[in-house]
Amino acid sequence: MKRRKFIKNSLIGGGILSLSAKPLWSSANFPGENAVPKRVLGRSGEMISMIGFGGIMLNNEPQETCNDIIARAWESGINYYDVAPSYGNAEERMGPALEPYRKNCFLSCKSGRREKEGVEKEMQESFEKLRTDYFDLYQLHALTRIEDVERSFASGGAMEAIIKAKEDGRIRLVGFSAHTEEAALLALDYYDFDTVMFPINFACWHSGNFGPRVYEKAAERNLGILVLKSLAERGLKEGEDRFYPNVWYKPVLEEDLFDQALAFSLTRKVSSVIPPGNISLFVKTLDRVHKYKPLTQYEEESLKNRALQIDPLFKT
Repeated sequence: MKRRKFIKNSLIGGGILSLSAKPLWSSANFPGENAVPKRVLGRSGEMISMIGFGGIMLNNEPQETCNDIIARAWESGINYYDVAPSYGNAEERMGPALEPYRKNCFLSCKSGRREKEGVEKEMQESFEKLRTDYFDLYQLHALTRIEDVERSFASGGAMEAIIKAKEDGRIRLVGFSAHTEEAALLALDYYDFDTVMFPINFACWHSGNFGPRVYEKAAERNLGILVLKSLAERGLKEGEDRFYPNVWYKPVLEEDLFDQALAFSLTRKVSSVIPPGNISLFVKTLDRVHKYKPLTQYEEESLKNRALQIDPLFKT
């Protein structure tokens, strides 16, 4: 049986392509014949998998499951792994699971603290939990308000700890993640970052006018662009339960729209897309990325019309 047909049947048989909120997964579902392609991480020259491993999906999973999924992801060509202290017990789970591959992978961590001492503490704890003595990328996490940026760059702020760690060789590259254009654009004015982690999402872009300014500025500087929320459709409605425990929005679940949403992000000059924090959606993305083709102008217009009917997760 051909690989794609086998994977599709396996996914359907395992319930992964259903709309169930219960994440069902089996190691047999992982695509293994073709490695996930890699892209250059901006001007750094690093080559990372165009699909990243979002560590939040490991939160509250058994260690054996975490060991298995990281092993399968590595076999599928995933060399970029991202995690943060705020992702529950994900760091504790990722540490031992990733240890066999650490020397050859690209590991990214973050801190949501805005003061020097807080970042130093979180960074050291992350080193210990992740069983490493350096990070390939370390990021200011979840910049949302102007105040977040200003506090991080103030005397005694987070960036003092990050810059010192880079000077000491414990960090190779410096970046940030943000959920507002205002915070992202201000951060780019404050420091010559290596990477930007930001939502590059079809609905936010077209319906919320959210993303183009940050994308253009980052691309102009040839920064590594890491994509959040590529496969988000909308926020949860009042009283609506989460579709998956570690995903706080409604992910794209419709088959055709899933492919188009992923292609929307990958058609742009981005380095990697991190799927929603659910194992089944991660596995599905690994399969679908092999079908990726840049969107044509007609497809872009069609997706734009679809996006205009959606209330986006983020808007300006």
